[in-house]
Amino acid sequence: MSLPVVAIVGRPNVGKSTLVNRIVGRRAAIVQEKPGVTRDRKELEASWCGRSFVVVDTGGWLPAHAAAADPAVLVRQVSEQAERAIAEADVILCVVDVTVGAVEEDDAVARVLRRSGKPVIVAVNKVDDERREPDTWAFARLGLGTPFPISSGHGRGTGELLDAVVAALPPETEDAEDPGPDGIFSVTIVGRPNVGKSTLFNRLVGDDRSVVHDEPGTTRDAIDTIIETPDGPLRFIDTAGMRRRSRIDEATEYYGLLRALEAVDRADAALLVIDAEAGVTHQDQRLAERVDASGTAIVVVLNKWDLVKDADQRRQVLEDVADRLAFLGYAPVLKISALTGSRFDKLLPALREAEEAYHRRIPTAALNRLMQEAQAHHPPPVVKRHRPRVLYATQGATDPPTFTLFATHELPATYLRYLERRMREAFDFGPTPIKLRVRRRG
Repeated sequence: MSLPVVAIVGRPNVGKSTLVNRIVGRRAAIVQEKPGVTRDRKELEASWCGRSFVVVDTGGWLPAHAAAADPAVLVRQVSEQAERAIAEADVILCVVDVTVGAVEEDDAVARVLRRSGKPVIVAVNKVDDERREPDTWAFARLGLGTPFPISSGHGRGTGELLDAVVAALPPETEDAEDPGPDGIFSVTIVGRPNVGKSTLFNRLVGDDRSVVHDEPGTTRDAIDTIIETPDGPLRFIDTAGMRRRSRIDEATEYYGLLRALEAVDRADAALLVIDAEAGVTHQDQRLAERVDASGTAIVVVLNKWDLVKDADQRRQVLEDVADRLAFLGYAPVLKISALTGSRFDKLLPALREAEEAYHRRIPTAALNRLMQEAQAHHPPPVVKRHRPRVLYATQGATDPPTFTLFATHELPATYLRYLERRMREAFDFGPTPIKLRVRRRG
């Protein structure tokens, strides 16, 4: 089902993300009292009075001449993302700041919105009490209809605003269905700052969906996009760059880290992006451990491989991967360039392999035959004067494959790793993790 889209636009720092959080009822967008915090488009589902719609949070929009005048390429890219949100919207919420009044940038935004031909509703934000309400009418000059006084921080007036939004939405179609969980395989893209995650994300979705810039930390939030592939849909989640918390000195970056970790926990697979030029760092290793602990399937991506020209350096990078990421020995390692597309054709097949293995269920009879063969070939070691034995095994769950082993005594961790290796070889689990649980049964 295609839900109607409501785009939240306006110049920087008028409280757009706070309003988004108010509408969706949770802190989904990062908020901080400084301009430029929101940079990418972020789409979130919301509902009001039984009507569902998609809210698109955008970065602070500046008209073309103002954005072009700014020497930072990032400003122009953020404005372009907002313009694309306007083009795709069914209804536009134009947010302005009553404490500043109607300024030239508001007039420029209004001119663009009037030309769009879309229904536009003006939300005059930061009207925290009745004393501010008369100032609301200064924004009638924008020519966008009656302005609505609201306080997104306190919730004042947002009910009336949402009533107007729902009234402006296109009529519901008869075939509309409850969106519900879609069951689409979700892949999160994680890595340290500035390793090329957003460039990889944009190449995967075939659209300049995330702002790509050489400044570390450009992506502050997690963004979901579903793409169609020859083998069916995939959901990709671009995340902010992760680094050690001791190095995070901005509240915005801290919340970006939390969003990234949430994205990892709700994903089915992760593309762990590593800068091949820099090699495997200690932070890459820590991040890989965090992803591995989440239980998602993992594909290691050595990005910028084309920039590693020296054969000895390439060999050293691969040795570091094998050494420092030894606990991810089951994960495939892809050597690509997200910028040029080199070897990019290996990525989707690896993800499809991960998806198939992530959902795989092994017949109980085949699983127990393997347990018997593995123990006959290499019996468990004696532990506390007892030699344990696996009596029976069963698969309790998928996503990832989870197995329960009923044993006579405790099984050493080294023997569990041996059994996992035998299971991987026999059932071709590839890049997905396997969980083994042991229950003692005499």
